[in-house]
Amino acid sequence: MKRGFVSFVGAGPGDPELITVKGLRRLREAEVVLHDRLIPRELLDEVAPGATIVDVGKAPGRVCVGQGQINWLLVDWARRSVRVVRLKGGDPAVFGRLGEEIEAVRAAGIAFEVIPGVTAATAAAARLGISLTERGSSSMIVFVTGTDHTGHHPATLDWDALARAEGTLVFYMPVGALEAITASLTSLGRDPREPAIVIERAGVDGERVIAGRLGRIAEEARAAAVASPAVLLTGPTVASASVPSSVRHVLAGMGS
Repeated sequence: MKRGFVSFVGAGPGDPELITVKGLRRLREAEVVLHDRLIPRELLDEVAPGATIVDVGKAPGRVCVGQGQINWLLVDWARRSVRVVRLKGGDPAVFGRLGEEIEAVRAAGIAFEVIPGVTAATAAAARLGISLTERGSSSMIVFVTGTDHTGHHPATLDWDALARAEGTLVFYMPVGALEAITASLTSLGRDPREPAIVIERAGVDGERVIAGRLGRIAEEARAAAVASPAVLLTGPTVASASVPSSVRHVLAGMGS
């Protein structure tokens, strides 16, 4: 691998064993690692002794490194002929602001690669034994942000199209807008009896699953004080979920 090179690496959803072989190799080769808040901390033990590790994670209510500063750090380290890993939770290309970081390194003439990771949608479905697609009932998956760039319910989405979509919907970062999301969908015709699940901290310590119906899942999640990180899944195949015995709390079933 060339020096002065940036690898954008997906760390996966929280289980350190779900990073790819290639991603782990790049992490072990790195001289500098810039990592997000929601990466598996065990992965930092794989970084070579003497390498520089920088926490650039963002979190509500705490002082954090801004996106512009992260972009500058990537370019600055790479210009020193350093092998840089930008370690991002889940998959770098799914709601991870990857495009802005690629634009910065590309504009600086720095070579880079993107190593995909397991994203929260597929991780949550795998944990629950859900097929996100199913011939005859769910022919598509739609990944949707539950929070826009201002931190609020994304009013500019085509909610009518989402309500009519005959497939599985997965909302990332939905916790602060669960009521608005479910109300938008059901008011435009999506069946409030459709099976829905909120899974918090999928596959890691503190995992919780709230299983119910789309029309009531927000109320049930609020009663359980669900917090981020979490995803909302709704669609016909969600009814086949099997909740792991290790899960701490299940509020409601998906019976009638």
